[in-house]
Amino acid sequence: MSAIVSAEHAGDVTIVRLAAGENRFNPASLAAIEAALDDFETTDGSGALVISGDGKFFSNGLDIDWMASASPGDAEEMLRQAQRLLARILVFPAATVAAVNGHAFAAGAMLALACDSRVMREDRGYFCLPEVDLGFVFTAGMTGLLQARLPAATAHQAMVTGRRYGGTEAVTAGIAEEAVPAGRVLAAAAERAAALAAKPRATVAAIKRGLYGDVVAGSRQ
Repeated sequence: MSAIVSAEHAGDVTIVRLAAGENRFNPASLAAIEAALDDFETTDGSGALVISGDGKFFSNGLDIDWMASASPGDAEEMLRQAQRLLARILVFPAATVAAVNGHAFAAGAMLALACDSRVMREDRGYFCLPEVDLGFVFTAGMTGLLQARLPAATAHQAMVTGRRYGGTEAVTAGIAEEAVPAGRVLAAAAERAAALAAKPRATVAAIKRGLYGDVVAGSRQ
C-alpha cells in the first residue's frame, strides 16, 4: 500500500487511512485510494469500509497547486478522476463510513458525503464547501452528489454561502450522523461499519445504484 494511503483491518472492517498531510486529491493520491478500494473489492466474504484522515485533516479536496502547474488537459483529467472516485464510493458494494477526524473541505467534504454515513469530531475541524469564495462552480456531477446526500436547505446554504459546520452543527444540519470526542471518532465509525458488515455486497451495490444511478452517470460525463 502507498505511504500516502494505508489500510488496516479490525475484524470485518477495513480502515483506509489518508496520511498525506492535507490529503488533497492529485493523481498519486487518487491512484492510492483507488488501489485500496480495489484490494477491498477483490477479497471474498463480508466486510465494511471506514475512510479516515490523519491528524487535523480529513481531506482539503483538490490539489489546487498541482492543478495550477499541470497542463489544462491533465488538470481536467484529474478532476474527472476525482469525480469518478466519488461516484465509485457512492455506490460501493459495502457499507462505508467516513471518520471525519478534522477538516473536510471542498472535494474532501464530498468524499465524506459519498460514504453512507459520517462521524465527525465534535470539538475541532469543519465541514465546508468553500467553492463560492474561491470562484469555483460545482460540476454537474458534484452538484448531483451534494443534492443527493444533503437535505435541500443544507445543500443550498453550504453551497451558496460556504458556511463552515463544526461537528455538532453538522449533525443538526443533517450532514453527519454523530459527533464525538476526537479520541472516539475512528472507533465510533468502525462500530457503525461493523454493524452493517454482514450485508450482502451485490445487494448493497444494486440498491445504491438504484438510488444514485443518475449521480454516477453525471459524474462520468
